[in-house]
Amino acid sequence: MLWTIIVAIVVGAIIGALGRLLVPGKQNISLLVTILIGIVANVIVTFIVRQFGYSNASGIAWIPLILGAVVAAIIIVIYGRVTHKTV
Repeated sequence: MLWTIIVAIVVGAIIGALGRLLVPGKQNISLLVTILIGIVANVIVTFIVRQFGYSNASGIAWIPLILGAVVAAIIIVIYGRVTHKTV
């Protein structure tokens, strides 16, 4: 259970950071919000790719990682517009 939480935080941080890299300009959001957005994006993408029957037996799951970054970028844009925290 603890490892699941740790992995979710690390993957969320990676996906959130990749999402921020995809959005042009400066985002005035904290590291915590970036991680939370990454976790939410990862959960959304994991649900979607599993519905399509995707499974990765070994190695890095590139498709969910890339899709997670795109979904995180979309969420970051929405978050920035709602909170007016983009420059």
